[in-house]
Amino acid sequence: MELKPGTRLRSATDTAQIVVVKAPSGDVDLRCGGQSMLPADADAPAVAVAAGFDRGTQMGKRYADEDLGIELLCTKPGEGSLSIGDTVLEIKSAKPLPASD
Repeated sequence: MELKPGTRLRSATDTAQIVVVKAPSGDVDLRCGGQSMLPADADAPAVAVAAGFDRGTQMGKRYADEDLGIELLCTKPGEGSLSIGDTVLEIKSAKPLPASD
């Protein structure tokens, strides 16, 4: 699936919804709960969350893979984990503030 910043997607396995913040060029195998993500306006079939992809997504958190150059913002939480193929995405950590003396 070709991703662009601002694209809204939903999970095929649960209620999770995301917005693409930063996207790499080319096709990306973006999944939630082990199933491919769908356009936000698509009807979601009832598909079970795959084993190993059930850590959930948290609303307001950013998920990223710096090596690939992708960043996603969760706008609605769900039970499935976001992944690129079989690699589960982690929550992006906050940048540390500079020390003040």
